[in-house]
Amino acid sequence: MSAIVQNMQSTTFPAIRRGRLETLQVNVGYVCNLTCFHCHVNAGPNRREKMDRATADLVLDYLRGAGIRTLDLTGGAPELNPQFHYLVEQARGMGVHVMDRCNLTVLEQPGQGDLAAFLAAHQVEVVASLPCYTPDNVDAQRGDGVFEQSLAGLRQLNAMGYGQPGSELVLNLVYNPLGPDLPPPQAQLEADYKAHLAREYGIVFNGLFAITNMPIHRFAKQLRKSGQYEAYMTLLKDAYRAENLESVMCRTLLSVDWQGYVYDCDFNQMLRLPLGAGTQQRTHLRDLIHRDLEGAPITVADHCYGCTAGQGSSCGGAVT
Repeated sequence: MSAIVQNMQSTTFPAIRRGRLETLQVNVGYVCNLTCFHCHVNAGPNRREKMDRATADLVLDYLRGAGIRTLDLTGGAPELNPQFHYLVEQARGMGVHVMDRCNLTVLEQPGQGDLAAFLAAHQVEVVASLPCYTPDNVDAQRGDGVFEQSLAGLRQLNAMGYGQPGSELVLNLVYNPLGPDLPPPQAQLEADYKAHLAREYGIVFNGLFAITNMPIHRFAKQLRKSGQYEAYMTLLKDAYRAENLESVMCRTLLSVDWQGYVYDCDFNQMLRLPLGAGTQQRTHLRDLIHRDLEGAPITVADHCYGCTAGQGSSCGGAVT
C-alpha cells in the first residue's frame, strides 16, 4: 500500500462534498524562475512540465460548456508557459474572469517586458506572492535578491493602475508563514502590509490573502529535517474548526494539471490523489465534459487540516 493511499484511508478528516462549480484552477506547468523552500509544487527552473495547445483548448472548451466564470491560472510561474497569453485572451473573450498567480519576479525576467501591460489590457486579477514586507524574511524563503525584484514587479503593476484607488485592476498579495505556524489574523496583517509598503516603498494593493503552509513536498521535507513535522500536524489538527468546512475551496473549485488531468484541489494534484468524483485513479478533463459534479465526494487526507485550521485557508486566503 502506498503512503498516499494509506494516508487517505487513515485520515480523521471529515467527509465533504462538492457544491456548485465556480472556479477552474489550471496549473499550466511546474516551470518557475524561483525555487522557494515552502513550494508545494516543487516548482523550479529545471522542471519541464508545460501545458500544450491541445490541452489549453480543452480547458477553454470546458469553461465554455460548464459556464464557469473564473479561470485561475497557476504554476510554477504560469506566465512562462507558451499557452499563458492564449488562455488569457480566449477566456477574457468569453467574459470569464481570469486570475494570475504571480511570483512578481517574473515581471523582471528576460522576455517579459510587456507582461504587466498585457495583464492590464485584459483586466487580469493579479494574485501576487509576497510572504513578508521585509527583505530578510522574503529572501530567506525565496532566494537572495527576490525582495527587491518583487518590489520592482509591484512598481510595474502599480504604474499600470493595479491596486490604485478607483482602478478596476485588482492586485492582491499573498502571505504565508515563514515557519511551522498558523497565519496571524488576515485583516490586521493586511493593514500592516498596506501601511508598511506605502510608507517605505510607495506601493499600493487591494487586499491580502493569508494562506497556511501545506505539509507536503518541500515544506514537509523541511519539517521532517528539523524534526517538526509531527508537531506541525498536531497544530493543524488541534486548530481544526468545523465551521470552515463550508468555505473550503475544493467545494467550488476544480484543479486541472498541465496534461489535463483533474483533481479536487491543487494540493491533491501534487499528491496525485484521485478526484473524489472519479471512477479511476486518474480522471481527465475530457471525461467530465457535460457532467455535473455538484454533490460528488471530495478526496480528503491529513493535509486537508491545513485548510480548516484557525481562520481557515484557501486560494483566496482566510475563510472566516
